[in-house]
Amino acid sequence: MASSSSPSLSFSVPNSLPKRKLFRSSGHHRAVSLKYLDHYRVSSNGYRSICCSKASALDSSEEKRDSAPFAVDSASEPEVRTGMWNWRGYRIRYQYAGKDGPALVLIHGFGANSDHWRKNISYLAKTSRVYSIDLIGYGYSDKPNPREFKVNSFYTFETWASQLNDFCADVVKDEAFFICNSIGGVVGLQAAIMEPQICKGILLLNISLRMLHIKKQPWYGRPFIKSFQRLLRNTIVGRLFFKAVATPESIKSILCQCYHDTSAVTDELVQIILKPGLDPGAADVFLEFICYSDGPLPEELLPKVKCPVLVAWGDKDPWEPVELGKAYAKFDAVEDFVILPNVGHCPQDEAPHLVNPLIETFVKRHSEEMIG
Repeated sequence: MASSSSPSLSFSVPNSLPKRKLFRSSGHHRAVSLKYLDHYRVSSNGYRSICCSKASALDSSEEKRDSAPFAVDSASEPEVRTGMWNWRGYRIRYQYAGKDGPALVLIHGFGANSDHWRKNISYLAKTSRVYSIDLIGYGYSDKPNPREFKVNSFYTFETWASQLNDFCADVVKDEAFFICNSIGGVVGLQAAIMEPQICKGILLLNISLRMLHIKKQPWYGRPFIKSFQRLLRNTIVGRLFFKAVATPESIKSILCQCYHDTSAVTDELVQIILKPGLDPGAADVFLEFICYSDGPLPEELLPKVKCPVLVAWGDKDPWEPVELGKAYAKFDAVEDFVILPNVGHCPQDEAPHLVNPLIETFVKRHSEEMIG
């Protein structure tokens, strides 16, 4: 969905030696030790690329035990439970697992829900306390009618960020690492800015570039965009559009676009996305968000973030091109930019064998820093 007329950031990142990254800070290069990146290579363009496959050392039981950041018993899978939390009078569904270790909150993307992290929760719960939340309006959380509020005043990144911070205060009852995919990344960044004492670190997986944001459209096209949004919101056109999208065939087709490995687009995954999307109110939320072209951009939030950020990107993402995503490597808070080869828009589901160890090592590194 990138447009040639959309503005993008451009810069160069210097090559670095293994386990070190150099990036600009106020005109100088600053070195950041990245001891946890044992399974990455630095490519000729200066970005790190994960260099393992499903058959590699990360999935070899002996080598995995030797190199794993935490010692875990692979035979015991922590039980994943479901809870309901009352937030401002609304019911919020979440899942949780793990009894010890640092707290992690997993934040899904547009149209998804906490089940999109089903391949990650149990693994991460061996060494952490893991929570996966349905943002309000999605999954099995309540879906308030946006027409009961002012236009673009309820389903916003500020609302979801407040939900995330309150969840940490009320349910997690601790500081937490935010692990985010797609628009969930914008939610995590916004939450970290609003309540910086809560977030210990953020890992962004193919964060949304928000290419349809009004600021990224040419000035002469903006009135037409607003008119089209009103058409979707206020006429039968929007309902017909949603009806066409909310079918198993359409959902599978959309997922096959954004997953590079289409074998990961199973019937189970299609139902995970589709079923809660058929709940009462889901159509209104869907239309409200696709008409939401305001709010913050990642490049506006990253300079304000105080906690460490790791950006990882599936390089076969057709929606959020990795070449544009590399612009985020320049921000001071971003300690590294990791390319996930041959992976699409949802790495946590398509390539958990790459993502889970990456999350685990990022969390371990920064947990140890705080203890030290």
